[in-house]
Amino acid sequence: MGLPIWEAFVSWLRSLFFKQEMELSLVGLQDAGKTSLINVIATGGYSEDMIPTVGFNLKKVTKGNVTIKLWDLGGQPRFRSMWERYCRAVSAVVYVVDAADYDNLPVSKNELHDLLSKPSLDGVPILILGNKIDKPGALSKQDLIDQMGLKFINDREVCCFMISCKNSTNIDTVVDWLVKNSKSIN
Repeated sequence: MGLPIWEAFVSWLRSLFFKQEMELSLVGLQDAGKTSLINVIATGGYSEDMIPTVGFNLKKVTKGNVTIKLWDLGGQPRFRSMWERYCRAVSAVVYVVDAADYDNLPVSKNELHDLLSKPSLDGVPILILGNKIDKPGALSKQDLIDQMGLKFINDREVCCFMISCKNSTNIDTVVDWLVKNSKSIN
């Protein structure tokens, strides 16, 4: 009975004295919702007027005692060769998939597995986000796991959440997972 109180006390002490820093790379095909995700995390709001990322953008967000440096990498074919460079030595890679875009799922799967095959990314945790679940016909979580071949990734921490940036569905869950499961960057 005393243990939960002790854990709460330790958690409170950590929040007072320990700051955590994370560096994340957001990758995925164009129009998957990477920039929208960053804006929802940073501001709590969604905008229909997002401009596609050309190359990369960097955004720093502070949530409580956690500072998150987010690399938003362009998803157009000409920028995909840069992904590995920005995914090295990060706390986690966040791979965003448009769960309602069936035509691009095979390409998205190939790009994900190609990226994860790079030796420089060995052991880096990966979070797969099926975005746009607010759209009719969006994949279920199990269908996304199957379509993306996630059960075959067993050399690192892998998690999958279904989200909607537009409706802020599961965004807090995503941030909580990242804080708990990201590699520390010292």
